[in-house]
Amino acid sequence: MKVLLTGATGYIGSAISRSLRSLGVVSLPLVRSKMSLSNSSRAIEFDLEDLSSFNWEIFKGFDVLIHTAALAHIPKGEGCSSLNKYRKINCAATLELAKFAINAGVKRFVFLSSIGVNGVGSDRPFTEKDEVVPHDEYSLSKYEAELGLLDIARNTEMEVVIIRPPLVYGPRAPGNFKTLVKWIRNSVPMPFGAINNLRSFIALDNLVDFTIFCSDKRRSPRAANEIFLISDGEDISTSEFLRKVAKSYKVKSRLISVPISWMQFAAKIFGKGYISDRLFGNLQVDSSKARGLLGWRPIISMDEQLEKIAAFDGVKKE
Repeated sequence: MKVLLTGATGYIGSAISRSLRSLGVVSLPLVRSKMSLSNSSRAIEFDLEDLSSFNWEIFKGFDVLIHTAALAHIPKGEGCSSLNKYRKINCAATLELAKFAINAGVKRFVFLSSIGVNGVGSDRPFTEKDEVVPHDEYSLSKYEAELGLLDIARNTEMEVVIIRPPLVYGPRAPGNFKTLVKWIRNSVPMPFGAINNLRSFIALDNLVDFTIFCSDKRRSPRAANEIFLISDGEDISTSEFLRKVAKSYKVKSRLISVPISWMQFAAKIFGKGYISDRLFGNLQVDSSKARGLLGWRPIISMDEQLEKIAAFDGVKKE
């Protein structure tokens, strides 16, 4: 198997790249700048904002394209419509890459989407059969890319696999997880002790393993032209997750029980209602399709991944 990989300098893409190398799989990273790679000898620079001059013949001889590159945030002050910007990068450029791949004879296209396509939360676990409710412009652009890819798959010989992960946690994870870990390590009191929700998570190691598994047609023939919601299968509350993080770092969790209604009110006042939805609401993922249809199983438990994160930050095992 020979793999093309976009977003090889991103958080998830770089982890996939490292795993491919460790498995001895031939891979070609596609990156915005070689300067961000420690070993850039075989990397190819490309710009999702302008693929007009891209030499798609580079794709020839490769079996699969794993597409993790995306526009996740738009800096304030951008002049153009944010939705148009998301669509240009996350949808139009994705479909253009798929057409390049078809012309080059690539047999499978693995697309990393988002659980946000399903919605921001629900009273029952999301499944692949649910009606989608993209909750923001980013998720909408991802969903539109999914529709385009599935249409391409119906009309060509190239197979498509779509993966929608929930929150991804691993060593040096960015975003909200990084902030929460920093607060926990510094023993900052947090008002999250009374959150009694249920949320699904996906360990970085599990997501990487599943993505590579779906990239190999011989190992996962039944993944062709399918959508998968993927998780660790260990749904817990936000409070319990934070306690597990504290335990892995061998510090005391300083979670104060504050009524959720108070925190939701405060979040809305400060224009952070979307953050309260993610912290306090339910978001469960039913990943039984991946297990039943493909026979895939997580390779690491939540506790093991959290211990690995802490060890990466220098916390020694007892």
